[in-house]
Amino acid sequence: MPGEKGPQDACGVFGVWAPGEEVAKLTYFGLYALQHRGQESAGIAASNGDQLLVYKDMGLVSQVFDETALNALTGHIAIGHTRYSTTGASTWENAQPTLGPTAGGTIALGHNGNLTNTAELVDLVAERYGSQRRGELARGTTTDTALVTALLQGDPDHTLEATALEVLPRLRGAFCLVFMDEHTLYAARDPHGVRPMVLGRLERGWVVASESAALDIVGASLVREVEPGELIAIDADGLRSTRFAPATPTGCSFEYIYLARPDTSISGRSVHAARVEMGRALAREFPVDADLVIPVPESGTPAAIGYAAESGIRYAQGLTKNAYVGRTFIQPSQTLRQLGIRLKLNPLKDVIRGQRLVVVDDTIVRGNTQRALVRMLREAGAAEVHVRISAPPVKWPCFYGIDFASRAELIATGLTPDEIGRSIGADSLGYLSLEGMIEATEQPSARLCTACFTGKYPIELPPADRLGKHLLEQSELPLGAPEDGLSSLLTSTGGASALEQP
Repeated sequence: MPGEKGPQDACGVFGVWAPGEEVAKLTYFGLYALQHRGQESAGIAASNGDQLLVYKDMGLVSQVFDETALNALTGHIAIGHTRYSTTGASTWENAQPTLGPTAGGTIALGHNGNLTNTAELVDLVAERYGSQRRGELARGTTTDTALVTALLQGDPDHTLEATALEVLPRLRGAFCLVFMDEHTLYAARDPHGVRPMVLGRLERGWVVASESAALDIVGASLVREVEPGELIAIDADGLRSTRFAPATPTGCSFEYIYLARPDTSISGRSVHAARVEMGRALAREFPVDADLVIPVPESGTPAAIGYAAESGIRYAQGLTKNAYVGRTFIQPSQTLRQLGIRLKLNPLKDVIRGQRLVVVDDTIVRGNTQRALVRMLREAGAAEVHVRISAPPVKWPCFYGIDFASRAELIATGLTPDEIGRSIGADSLGYLSLEGMIEATEQPSARLCTACFTGKYPIELPPADRLGKHLLEQSELPLGAPEDGLSSLLTSTGGASALEQP
């Protein structure tokens, strides 16, 4: 539905150390493979050993970069970031990588995840570096990433690596970081390993990325996952690993259900295989006498294949997706809004007319999209519509990097599955059980975060008044109010000219 937002992940990160390679182009294609993790902004930083340069803008990776921009990003190290905002508004100032000074040079940093002790880190920045905003924070950046960048400034007596080993244990929540100075690429993953992160090998270098699919696209071989609580540093001396905190793995179960690409593997488990198995389990738990199994493309497709295989009911494509309707900043007219889901999906009437359908999707958030979908299928001639969801009901918000609707907006918060089924107009509704979902991932339940289904958060949360997407935009915090990011350009003649002229 227009304006109906599904679950959104925080970001995708990518980093490469490869002398002699076109690192900016490798990073571009790595980000292209991670575009599903964030579509608001994209950025790349590169270093040639003497100078570190960042290029970023609002939009998709293919919109932000062209050959000219990539050719300007020369060097042997690069990091990249594609963003969906979970802390801080969706603005140019909040695009990443962030840039800041260190005691010995410059740092660029990209972050996937969401920190839960942001307010505590604000206090720490103010305590160490004074209450006046500096660097990215002074330019209007209001993200937890900017706070980490500020804390990594360090002092002349410590290297960036030593400073990172002191700062990283103070971060709470979910974080996968890629950062760099002029000479070294770094990667760090939080002790719970909430978000995925992998290490890959190039013929002439190393790659780190949010998902293994990004390694495939640049021709890197998967070496291993970055371990929870691990800091990796890569430079001319090779790769070294340091443990900054003991590992207590609780990876995000929603990565298997929806967030990660199906051609990615997490903790040794193929995401596609996990989703097919979720569909099989769903067929065992909620069988129905029907003629066709159809997916809600694309995220419902693997589970629908599994449901059809287990149930023996024929699989068919009953819905066609407009491949070019992604994240849009153009609001549809009232007439188009009334057509609702047809902007993205349209039924194949000849396939579904007179058929009893099993419609497989991955989640129900508010229910508006499924309600419109069921209505559309009935108008197209479906005899029955049975909805099957390849995950348990989402009842709780995520504080670790997924932007769900608020708890009050989640339809499963206040209604039973039968009531939800009646609300969306389905003949029946079945959700996969928590046990079935966990079994499909082939991970021990203790190693998975299921907070959005159970309300049991593996990482302790601060009081509600110290949480929130727009926490750093509050003027009463110790750092004072942020400034207009463009105002920092006025310190130079060129900046003033650029603002004054078309």
